[in-house]
Amino acid sequence: MKIVIINYGAGNIQSIKFALKRLGIRAILSNDEIEIRQADKVIFPGVGEASSAMLKLKEAGLDEVIPTLKQPVLGICLGMQLLCNSSEEGNTKGLGIFDVEVIKFPNSVKVPQIGWNQIQNLKSGLFKNISENEFMYLVHSFYAPLCKEAIATSEYGIQYSSALRKDNFYGVQFHPEKSSTAGEQILKNFLNLKSQY
Repeated sequence: MKIVIINYGAGNIQSIKFALKRLGIRAILSNDEIEIRQADKVIFPGVGEASSAMLKLKEAGLDEVIPTLKQPVLGICLGMQLLCNSSEEGNTKGLGIFDVEVIKFPNSVKVPQIGWNQIQNLKSGLFKNISENEFMYLVHSFYAPLCKEAIATSEYGIQYSSALRKDNFYGVQFHPEKSSTAGEQILKNFLNLKSQY
């Protein structure tokens, strides 16, 4: 199985690579269109600021490539947010896969949210063998509101979408690569997803 982690200079790439290595998977880091299209599964990571990350995607031509991918794609943290229509962070236009606008947490809560939080209302094979109210590790100041594409929710001052899915695209706001055995199970579930598109 060929797994490609999109390497566009934004973030948590090495920790994802090490998490996959613990599962016996050797992932390839690449920003090459052909290599990405040939992958069985694609992971789209991201840590940092939305507008500068989107600029890096555009410089590599990946803003045109990612929305046309047909294999299972997993956006992690900022990667998930960039798959949405837009983000308030840096007034950024997203890739438009998920029909939701990413906004900042209200002033009533401390930002960023850093640490462990529970995920609920789990849907899809991505959460096979994951319990309701399982804890996941998060670091973020912006969030995707509840929407029809939500496959998991969390609560931090308000309830929000902590995972999204549309067709072959999946997104998780939390970091499975930093979320202990439950996070490893989610990565394993993603690797076992069947390509249907």
